[in-house]
Amino acid sequence: MNLRTLTLLFLTTLTGCGYHQAGSATHIPANVRTLAVPIFATNVQAYHTEMAFTQATIRELNTRTKYHILNSDSSDADATLRGTILTQTVAPLTYDASTGQSSSYLVSITAKVILTAHDGHILYRNDSFLYREQYQSTQDLNGFIQEDGYAVQRVAREFAHAVVSDMLESF
Repeated sequence: MNLRTLTLLFLTTLTGCGYHQAGSATHIPANVRTLAVPIFATNVQAYHTEMAFTQATIRELNTRTKYHILNSDSSDADATLRGTILTQTVAPLTYDASTGQSSSYLVSITAKVILTAHDGHILYRNDSFLYREQYQSTQDLNGFIQEDGYAVQRVAREFAHAVVSDMLESF
C-alpha cells in the first residue's frame, strides 16, 4: 500500500460513522433502577385512551429495558414517568359516493410525557407527541364492529415505542 492509501484508511477509522449501539446513550442516569408509571392523565372525553397509552408504555418499558416498572405513583421509585392525553379527535376521512356516508375515519391523538427523578429533576420531557391512525367504518349495522378502539390501541403502541426509544437514545 502506498502512503496515500494508508493515510486515507487511518483517517477513515478515526472519524467513525456516527452510529452507536442502541441503548448506550441515555437520558436516564445509571442509578435509576425503578420507574413508576401511574395511569396517564387525560384532558379528553374519550373512553379508556389513557389506559391504552399507559398499558402500552409499561409493556414497552418491560420489553425493552431492565428497569423495574411500578404501575402506580410510588415514593419507592427512582423516577416517575407521567403522561397526559391532550387531545383526541375523530374526523371523517373518506365517503361512500353512493350513500354519502363516511367510509373511513382518522383518529388523531396528542400526548405529552415527563420523566422526573425522585429528587424532582426532569430527566426527559416531550410536550408534543402527535399520532394519527385511519380506520374503516362498517356500513352493515347487523355486523357492526366499533373500530375506533382498535385504532387507539395501534396509536398507543406506536406512541409507547417512540417514547421509550426517545428516552433511551440521545439522537
